[in-house]
Amino acid sequence: MASTKKTAVVTGAAGFLGSHLSDRLLAEGYKVIGIDSLLTGNVRNIEHLAGNPDFQFIKHDVTNFIFLPGDVHLVFHFASPASPIDYLQLPIQTLKVGSLGTHNTLGLAKAKGATFLLASTSETYGDPLEHPQKETYWGNVNPIGPRGVYDEAKRFAEAMTMGYHRFHGLDTKIVRIFNTYGPRMRLEDGRVVPAFIGQALQGHPLTVFGDGSQTRSFCYVADLIDGIFRLSQSQYHEPVNIGNPSEMTVLDFAKAVLRFTGSEAPIDFRPLPVDDPKVRQPDITLAKRILGWEPKVGFDEGVARTIAYFRDFLAIPS
Repeated sequence: MASTKKTAVVTGAAGFLGSHLSDRLLAEGYKVIGIDSLLTGNVRNIEHLAGNPDFQFIKHDVTNFIFLPGDVHLVFHFASPASPIDYLQLPIQTLKVGSLGTHNTLGLAKAKGATFLLASTSETYGDPLEHPQKETYWGNVNPIGPRGVYDEAKRFAEAMTMGYHRFHGLDTKIVRIFNTYGPRMRLEDGRVVPAFIGQALQGHPLTVFGDGSQTRSFCYVADLIDGIFRLSQSQYHEPVNIGNPSEMTVLDFAKAVLRFTGSEAPIDFRPLPVDDPKVRQPDITLAKRILGWEPKVGFDEGVARTIAYFRDFLAIPS
């Protein structure tokens, strides 16, 4: 008998967020087709799904045409280098997956009559002059700076997504993702959470850029994925911020990691990178109103889970 389960496609399925999203979709009763070029993703993140009859993995670069037989009901476009180290080392690939990859995944959704959800980013706000950032804020982005390859790729992806919605009538959603952390992050991806935790656990100096007064708002991955799933089931088509509005300085976060790990590693202050955002905090009023969503996992609990993951990954006894 043919399966009655709906099918969801997740690009970037072997990445940090894509793998957690695949888990959630499977738990919700979907069949999942995961697509990843493994440029920055890792099959380790989905090895627990090997043998699951409802999960299929395809190694493919979505900047090339995507052909899939059968019905598809949801397309989640999460493929992209997403950390500063990645997109500074892979500028052309970042631009291509944001442009060509978005075009191809939108084309797949259109051909299948599927709902499309774009993983966008708080980086579309650039170094914001509005704080906290609402979805109505147009941003303050340097298009030719080193971070522009990521910022503008995502801004273009949003524009193309809305173009498909308005011109083709495609059911589209856009999530602007703020700083997220949790298990399966790459240790060396340059983002502050794995960097600090990895450095602290190994007794290396924690690298803080500038004086550490720049702020970030950290959302635990399970909360983020819950918001994204709710958005995929909604009737809302314009961008929605998903993140944790609890804001803290990078220096305070470094001190918290030292406290939680029991590490006595020093803090090493380095020059601030070009166009590094000074503040980052989502206004989640819209997500609360249309999705009934807000984060539930507290900072202490989320960081403890993440440290436990990296202790195991590095084989460091607790």
